[in-house]
Amino acid sequence: MVKIAPSLLAANILELKSEIQIIEDAGAHWLHIDVMDGHFVPNITFGPDYVKAINNLSNLTLDVHLMIENPELYIPKFAENGADIITVHYESAIHLHRVVQMIKSYDIKAGVAINPATNVENLRYILNEVDMILIMSVNPGFGGQKFIKEAVEKIKHLKSMLPSEKDVEIQIDGGVNGENASELISAGATSLVAGSYIFKSIDKRKAIESLMN
Repeated sequence: MVKIAPSLLAANILELKSEIQIIEDAGAHWLHIDVMDGHFVPNITFGPDYVKAINNLSNLTLDVHLMIENPELYIPKFAENGADIITVHYESAIHLHRVVQMIKSYDIKAGVAINPATNVENLRYILNEVDMILIMSVNPGFGGQKFIKEAVEKIKHLKSMLPSEKDVEIQIDGGVNGENASELISAGATSLVAGSYIFKSIDKRKAIESLMN
């Protein structure tokens, strides 16, 4: 079954506790936390203390997406504060194998993300080391952007590359909604990140159900 990971970037931060409770009750599987530093992407969002606070509010898997430069400097704090999955960008990690192993040394799952213009083939020699690949279907930095349709072919290509003996999640993030979810799942996506589509919906439960069904 596909895992739904609502992005807290789109949540009402003043009503965060109730927002999380609503999506938990609606059947969300993970909470996706977008960390931005104003350098790797043109926006600034949350830090390790935010992850710690969310960890105290929810028992859902905390899926932490680091859109930052020099991620290795911050991985320890995010891991210690409750992250269950930490994903770093291929484009920001100079020594990617070392960074992935650093994440896994904290006994949590490691993911690698790629931007829309990055070739999936660049990941071939890291696939045996990771637990998840995140394919960005918008350019990272802001919520509410239009879905980049080439991501579907990237999912299919990635799926054909995955080692048969290893279970690797394929996550898609950006512009995901009830209209394209079915195509993404059919292509091979196993985890859908959705922010605006869920949190801006009048009925968040219905929005989550539309992604799963």
